[in-house]
Amino acid sequence: MRRNDSIDFVFQLASLVVALIIVHAIYVTVVRPKADLFTAEQSSRMAADPEYVQERSVWVIVRDFEQEACFVLMLWAIAIMASKGITTARESKLLEGDLVPTAEGMRILPEDSREYARQIEALSLGKRRLLLPRALLAALHRFGATGSIQDASDTARSTAETESERLDSELAMVRYIAWAIPSIGFIGTVRGIGTALGQAHRAVEGDITGVTRNLGVAFNSTFIALLISIVLMFLLHQLQLRQERLVLDTESYVDTHLIRHLQAGVAGVGQRGVS
Repeated sequence: MRRNDSIDFVFQLASLVVALIIVHAIYVTVVRPKADLFTAEQSSRMAADPEYVQERSVWVIVRDFEQEACFVLMLWAIAIMASKGITTARESKLLEGDLVPTAEGMRILPEDSREYARQIEALSLGKRRLLLPRALLAALHRFGATGSIQDASDTARSTAETESERLDSELAMVRYIAWAIPSIGFIGTVRGIGTALGQAHRAVEGDITGVTRNLGVAFNSTFIALLISIVLMFLLHQLQLRQERLVLDTESYVDTHLIRHLQAGVAGVGQRGVS
């Protein structure tokens, strides 16, 4: 698990750097040049026609530093969730297989558990670290040690519940990002309003350009931040739903493919015995 934690940390750090580079490059080469061009064009039209109503542009709405930071955090969170989603898909794919080959009517005695455990241990290291193999191995080892079906069932369920808590805790960073994005939007709002108030004397003199521009910064940053937060929370809840389904499906798999085939304390009945 420590190795997995280190890999997750390196991945999160690398994804943040990549997101920062990609978003900043797009802003420097596309967003801000187009926003400046649009602003200059609108200013010239307003100067030529005092009654001209200024148009809105998506480039102007997203041009400021707060919006750039929100997009960086959005890509970072999406990268983290994509990694978790891929792992969840791998886990779910194992549920389609037959890790414990048993036929209807077969019974597994405590002395047979080691043989079934070896079949799971023969899987690759990457697969053995997934939830289903760990739950099956924990149940088989417990059954082999105690001969108790209830202990085996409780052990498998405990493994699944622990995994559920771990999956939930691993999303803490995504939840923090989902909280931080609206906060950054509000920072832009405060900055824009504060700067606009600082130029109030110009508005009194008849020049409202600075005030309106900075009020635009205030409202645009909040608008983009809240919009991104809505999208991010939707993706987060979809990922949580898939992870919860994985845990429940794993518990059902263990019950169906292993627990109901266990039989304790019956002499003379082997793994091919009939109940």
